[in-house]
Amino acid sequence: MIRKDAKARHLRDANNAFKTTAKAKPMTDFARAEQSFQENRERLKAERLAREDRAKESSK
Repeated sequence: MIRKDAKARHLRDANNAFKTTAKAKPMTDFARAEQSFQENRERLKAERLAREDRAKESSK
């Protein structure tokens, strides 16, 4: 009886380990637009900082 319970516990642990993750809810139009805006803002910020660094290097 004890062996059967131990085996069941191992099977349960294995099933939990390989269980698929919860699916994320689909993004709303607002959330998609907000994410796009934030990604674009970060990209533009990085480009601006790179431009400013190049300008500082060329002025030295």
